[in-house]
Amino acid sequence: MKKIFFVFIFSLIFSSFTRDKHPYHVGSVEINYNSKSKTFEITGRFFLDDLENSLSEKYKKPFHFNDTNYKAQLNMALKNYCAEYLKLKTNNQLLKVNYVGYEEDNESVNVFLESDAVANPKKVEAAVSFLYNLFDDQINIVHIIVDGNRKTEKLFYPNRYLFQQF
Repeated sequence: MKKIFFVFIFSLIFSSFTRDKHPYHVGSVEINYNSKSKTFEITGRFFLDDLENSLSEKYKKPFHFNDTNYKAQLNMALKNYCAEYLKLKTNNQLLKVNYVGYEEDNESVNVFLESDAVANPKKVEAAVSFLYNLFDDQINIVHIIVDGNRKTEKLFYPNRYLFQQF
């Protein structure tokens, strides 16, 4: 009995060291309507290693944040990646979403996007599937803010669609 217990404890400890740095795969996306510019300002926040691995898997080549040699490649990959994994509609009109850039620290990456101008958004629809190409347990927490009214929804893989009325 003691031997079985020891093997069980050892396997638990060993498996915790061989897993990802973080056992949860969560990202957040804030879609904030700026009434002055009449655009949606979008910020995606992701664990650096998850986004790096997702880009590498998608484009079949290595990417490394925190390495200036990869900055141009990362910008091009993120521009294409965001265009595929984020779609935005308002008032039944598909919006063009433009990649602005990214910012990183040791553990996370913020990706910045901005939509073309649109007046008076009343109905906002989004398709958000960041990191779904890598993790089947990915959760994306999406905040949509229009005129100070904030609505939040969690999207669990494979669900990618949400709709909010303002």
